[in-house]
Amino acid sequence: MISDPIWASPEDHLRKCQPDAAQLYFCPAEVQRMARRFQSGFPGLVTYAVKANPAPEVLQNLVAAGLRAFDVASVAEMRAVRAACPDAVLHYNNPVRSRAEVAEAIAFGIASASVDCASELEKLSGLPRGTEISVRLALPVKGAAYDFGAKFGAGPELAASLLARVAGMGFTPAMTFHPGTQCADAGAWASYIRACADVAARADVRLARLNVGGGFAAHRGGAAPDLEAVFARIASQTQAAFGPDAPALVCEPGRAMVAEACQLGTRVKSLRGDAVYLNDGVYGALAEWRDIAAHDRIRVVASGPAPRNAAPRARIVFGPTCDSIDRLPETVLLPADLAEEDYLVFAGMGAYSSAIATRFNGYGPDAMITVGGFSG
Repeated sequence: MISDPIWASPEDHLRKCQPDAAQLYFCPAEVQRMARRFQSGFPGLVTYAVKANPAPEVLQNLVAAGLRAFDVASVAEMRAVRAACPDAVLHYNNPVRSRAEVAEAIAFGIASASVDCASELEKLSGLPRGTEISVRLALPVKGAAYDFGAKFGAGPELAASLLARVAGMGFTPAMTFHPGTQCADAGAWASYIRACADVAARADVRLARLNVGGGFAAHRGGAAPDLEAVFARIASQTQAAFGPDAPALVCEPGRAMVAEACQLGTRVKSLRGDAVYLNDGVYGALAEWRDIAAHDRIRVVASGPAPRNAAPRARIVFGPTCDSIDRLPETVLLPADLAEEDYLVFAGMGAYSSAIATRFNGYGPDAMITVGGFSG
């Protein structure tokens, strides 16, 4: 059941409760807003990549916003989705699976699965005929924070062979790709769509559906990404590449769907010259800052009545653990009058924060606190 907001904002909770542990603040309205934005703007079926944030509150609110299809990477994610929505459609697009996982996926009645090699296709041979199987393509396409093709995906020649085999086995043939995480370049999708059309033509197979993956960028700094421009480019390129045989489209956003749903509140434990020590770091909700560019959407909630208005200066930010590599890889601009016991609130932290946080040294964000809205 979706709970009503308890706190007006993160600032409201921080000032009244003064927590000493890091806090994740969850706004149901934000996750529902983004779900509706994708559903109204993307020219096809929208699924949610559960890996980005599998919290029950998130899944329940996506269902409340009308989402009924989910991209799952494991049996545990299948269970979590069906708990939130018993009739949810499951797309099992992690292309590496054990035979035991495949058996459980069949029992769950998955609607779609992806493959990128012959041995994994053989594992799926027990799926009911007519089940959609998507061949995953990998290309050396730039434009993302980091590329997914090094681990998953088949090249065009292998993809054509697999696609023909999928059709020959009596499955519904489809293709999929992933342009890479935090991709703001619509040209990456266009390149992949053209390549998928070429692969389908080489295999002499008409695609029932084309899954254009996730990778949609979240707002980390500067101007917010223009998702609608990416949606429009996907639609126009699909029509141009496939013509009258254009397949139905599906996407699987994770980060862009839920990033705005949460903000992270951290406390300044200590100040030492240009170094700031927080109560959370790269072993916690800030883990992703090691891998993709930092963002500047940070605000200060002062511990006292006076706001922090001094000019910003570059600070080294350390986390709370005993490990010296527990630091953000780049300096962060923070007010020169920042003080111990102040709070730093990081916006856009709904994706890959609680999902990959550890409890190393006993630190990490507490359970999500529901708020009515965000001030920044």
